[in-house]
Amino acid sequence: MTAHPRHIRLELAREPGHPHGDARTGYDIVAFLDDEGRLDLDSCRAEADRCRVRRFARNATIATGHLRHTTGDRWVLDFPGEREDATGFRLGDERFAPGEYVSIIAGDGATHTYCVERVADI
Repeated sequence: MTAHPRHIRLELAREPGHPHGDARTGYDIVAFLDDEGRLDLDSCRAEADRCRVRRFARNATIATGHLRHTTGDRWVLDFPGEREDATGFRLGDERFAPGEYVSIIAGDGATHTYCVERVADI
């Protein structure tokens, strides 16, 4: 299997306050995925500078940073200059394919679910 860099678009899924979700709120992530659509740890570590993340709300960029792996199976959405980074809930186990759901724990501790809207080669 070979990991490939991909652009992953996550959009806010349905939740209280957003009964229809919100396509204008989410994350754009560039990361290496294996042939099954899962994060490839070795490739992400080898080319860490290419693993980027952009948080957006109301279609405006709120913050940019890096996706990085820390201890255990913890993936962090590292936004320099922000007080608290966001973390992915079991991102290492998730399959990034359109229609799948992933959870992100925001810096304030609130967990939000996002739908994978798109995965594209870079």
